[in-house]
Amino acid sequence: MTLYGLAVVVFLGLVFLSRWINILNEYERAVVFRLGRLLGKPKGPGLVLIFWPIDRMVKIPLRTVVHDVPSQDVITKDNVSVKVNAVVYFRVVDPLKAVVEVENYLFATSQMAQTTLRSILGQADLDELLSDREKLNDQLQSIIDAHTDPWGIKVSSVEVKHVDLPQEMQRAMARQAEAEREKRAKIIHAEGEMQASAKLAEAADIISRNATTLQLRYLQTLTEIAAEQNSTILFPIPIDLFKAFQESKGGG
Repeated sequence: MTLYGLAVVVFLGLVFLSRWINILNEYERAVVFRLGRLLGKPKGPGLVLIFWPIDRMVKIPLRTVVHDVPSQDVITKDNVSVKVNAVVYFRVVDPLKAVVEVENYLFATSQMAQTTLRSILGQADLDELLSDREKLNDQLQSIIDAHTDPWGIKVSSVEVKHVDLPQEMQRAMARQAEAEREKRAKIIHAEGEMQASAKLAEAADIISRNATTLQLRYLQTLTEIAAEQNSTILFPIPIDLFKAFQESKGGG
């Protein structure tokens, strides 16, 4: 054998050896086909021997995939047009099904998430979409997981990330929120007035039972006014003030 022929043999041997010897990480599995037929269970991790070209290997990762669902145009139950995007967390739990049962499990799961997002959110009112996302997230996760289960895919979570409202709807909601705040402020003010009135009525009832107490309160008011003002104030003193003191003295 010539040197050239030996070099060719060595080169072909290295090529075959590189295709036969495969190292799979802990999070990877290999689905092997021999002459087009599925060869047993998935292989890996570690050293995997594939007798190419008789065997063909499809490498499948088992780590959780975080898929960002593009914004979808959704018309809610109360006929409001919004744009909604979401995040889907899923992973392969059965590599054989992920290869045999579906052509491209990543693309298929993405399309399923988009169609389910439009369908489910279209059955909800705008208020429910904005305030009750946890319920909608659970519903989306359950439906998408049921559809992808035959593909060996487990959907662990779906989160509605952002709801983009039209400008006119944002302004209407801002006006509604402002009106709601004004209503709460008026209610709180009215409740405060009611409580203050009740306390004043209670104080007036207590003071009215004793004329001397009423006159002392009158004098206290004069003292407070004199302390707060720099000008001279003419304040009429009712005769009943002296009468109460005279009665108190005569009684003594």
